[in-house]
Parts: sequence; structure tokens; C-alpha cells
Amino acid sequence: MTQLGDQELYRQLVQNCNDAIIFSDREGVIRLWNKGAEEMLGFSAEEALGQSLDIFIPENQRARHWEGYFRVMETGSTRYAKELLAAPALRKDGTRISTEFSMTIIRDTEGNIAGTVAVMRDVSVRWQKEKALRARLAELEKGAPPA
Repeated sequence: MTQLGDQELYRQLVQNCNDAIIFSDREGVIRLWNKGAEEMLGFSAEEALGQSLDIFIPENQRARHWEGYFRVMETGSTRYAKELLAAPALRKDGTRISTEFSMTIIRDTEGNIAGTVAVMRDVSVRWQKEKALRARLAELEKGAPPA
């Protein structure tokens, strides 16, 4: 059996994961963009690396995003390490998708915050189904006789 070193294992885990894995530095500049991110958001790694996270954050969400992002950089903590955050994202072609993601704070060898990793999943299909179910339930409740 061929030996697989830790570095190669980690590289393949990140690069080949179907979920989007995006590392951004303290300023919100994209430094890692895996194949899952390419497929989900439509930007190649070459297009995304060195760019602001704004390339896929809808304009009306940016102020809120950056407020939270810089608070995480300042405090070193986020509740989204254990909870999923639901947020819209924009694909390169302008299509808006629904995503869920977790965040992990990355620290350098001295313990200083280097940035964050987001592991994102497109949940648009599930969100559309839930929206349709809520609409149908509201319809049924309107037609129900008073209790």
C-alpha cells in the first residue's frame, strides 16, 4: 500500500471536498479556495484567490457580514464554530443561492488569529422545499374552520 503523508492527506481532504472550503485572512482576503468552492460559486481558484469575500457576499448583506467578521477577528470567538450560519451567497453568474456554513478560527504558531475557514454547503433545494411547505401550511390554516 502506498504511504500517504499527513500533508498530502490534508491537502487532498481540503482540495477534493465537495463542500466549499474557503480560508480568508484577517482582512477578509481569500487565501484558499477549494474545488467545492469553485463548483458551488462558479469562480475558479485563480479568480478568487487574493480577492475580498465580497465576490460572493450579496451587496445588501456586506455591512452585516463585515461587522461580524471583524468582531470575530477582534474577540477570537464565534458561535458559528458549533452552530451553522445560514446566509445567501452570489454565484459568479449572479445567481443567488442559499448556504449554510460553519466557521473555524485559524491561529498562527504564536497563537495570533490568522483568519477563518468557512465550510459551506448549498442548501437552496432544501430551502425552496421548506418555503413551499410553509406556504402550503399557511394556505391550509387560512381554510381551516375556527377553533
